[in-house]
Amino acid sequence: MSELTSTSGYAEQADDLFVRYEALSAAETHAHWRHLFPEPPARILDIGAGTGRDAAWLVSLGHSVLAVEPVEALRLRAAKVHPEPEIEWLDDKLPDLPDTHARGETFGMVMLNAVWMHLTAEERSTGMARVAALLAPGARLFMSLRHGPIPHGRRMFDVTGEDTIALAAPHGLTAISHVRRNSILSENQARGVEWTALVFEKPS
Repeated sequence: MSELTSTSGYAEQADDLFVRYEALSAAETHAHWRHLFPEPPARILDIGAGTGRDAAWLVSLGHSVLAVEPVEALRLRAAKVHPEPEIEWLDDKLPDLPDTHARGETFGMVMLNAVWMHLTAEERSTGMARVAALLAPGARLFMSLRHGPIPHGRRMFDVTGEDTIALAAPHGLTAISHVRRNSILSENQARGVEWTALVFEKPS
């Protein structure tokens, strides 16, 4: 069996993920930190954009989105499901995000939803520096970390909010929100899945 990577399991489960993710309202999923989003129009980077559900919702709020997704089975289908011209799709991957950086662009908001816990400690160290450099002055980074049983075929680590805050600090990122919450999905609640929601701000 080949070694699991940060994206293991996603291509194989793409059909199921589209059904599950698209059935869940982005507005409901992100209601807990919506008040911390920038005013539109902002330029937003969605790293690990998956099915494009969140990118499409952000566009509906008046923003434009660079949607980064390394899993081809998700990215190509997402671009068809969410054809909004304000969404630009890019094949790129943490921790280095080389093609994102090559654009020479910074963002008013970066979303890392359900991505960070797939990375090893070394990848998280590299990735934090790379993500911090993509934030414009005064911009915010939104991160969610999953805790609980690891789904079959996936690679995950139990990354704490405290660890992530400590990793972000040397890059000038200050945590302005740190909340541990239950999953909004009943099936995940039954499994004991919880989430840590973090919002960081870069100095102006």
